[in-house]
Amino acid sequence: MKKLSILLSFLVLSLIAVTAFAGDGSWNMVKKDGKLVIGLDDSFPPMGYRQADGKLVGFDIDAAEEVGKRLGIKIEWQPTAWDGVIHSLDAKKFDCIWNGMTITAERAKQVAFSKPYIMDGQIAIVNFMDKRFKALKDLKNFKAGTQKGSSGIEAVKKLANAPTELKEYEDYPKALLDLEAGRIDVVVVDNVTGRDMIAKRPGKFRILPGMISKEPFGIAFRKGDNALRNKVQKTLDKMVKDGAMAKISRKWFAEDLTNPKKF
Repeated sequence: MKKLSILLSFLVLSLIAVTAFAGDGSWNMVKKDGKLVIGLDDSFPPMGYRQADGKLVGFDIDAAEEVGKRLGIKIEWQPTAWDGVIHSLDAKKFDCIWNGMTITAERAKQVAFSKPYIMDGQIAIVNFMDKRFKALKDLKNFKAGTQKGSSGIEAVKKLANAPTELKEYEDYPKALLDLEAGRIDVVVVDNVTGRDMIAKRPGKFRILPGMISKEPFGIAFRKGDNALRNKVQKTLDKMVKDGAMAKISRKWFAEDLTNPKKF
C-alpha cells in the first residue's frame, strides 16, 4: 500500500505540474476533428467487450460516451492488441487508452495517466472442483496463465510461490479455456473482469479468497498531450461529483467503485 500511495501522490502532483503547459494543442485537435479516438482490447468484460450481436458495451464504454457527450464530441473506438497498446498510442493510432489499464510506475514512464477512476486488484481463479487450492498460500507446483502485457504478469511474481510455468494469452477468455481443460491450474486476472467472467459460467470456476495486489485503473494519454488529458479529467471529476460515475458503476458492478475517498 505504501508503494501505491507514493504512486498516487506522484500522479496527482504530475496533474498539477502540467496545468501550466496545457496549451499544447492536443484538445484543440480533438475538438476540431469532432471525435476522440480510444484504443482498447474489445474482449475485456466488463470494461469493454463485444456482445453476441457485435455491439461494444462495458463500463469504460459508458463512461467514455458520457464524457464525449459532455464535451460535444463523438467517441470512436479502435480495437488493438493489448501487448502493443502503448506502442500504438505513441504511433498516434488513437488519442488515448481507456480500457481498465492499471496504473504502474513503469507505465507512468511511458504515458501520461489520468487520476485513478476505479480501484481494482488482481485475483486468482481456479477450477471449481479443484480441491488442491483453498487459499493463495496453497498455490504450489502450479501452472499459471494471464494476459500478455497485463499487470497480471507482475502480480504472479507477488505470489508466495512461483509457478512452474507462466503462459501468456492474447486475452483472458483463452486463458480460461486452458484452465477449464486442465492445461493450467490458475488464471491471474483483474478482479472486476474475473468476477464478471465466472459469473457468466456458474459452477465452472471459483476465486481464491483475497487479492494478490490492489491496483488503480487510469486513462493513458501520450506524454505531452496535457491539454487533452486535463479536459477529460475535469469532465470525469464533474461526473464523480454529480453522481454520473457512481450510476454507471452500479450498472456494471452493482456497487460504486468510483468514489476516490474509498481508494
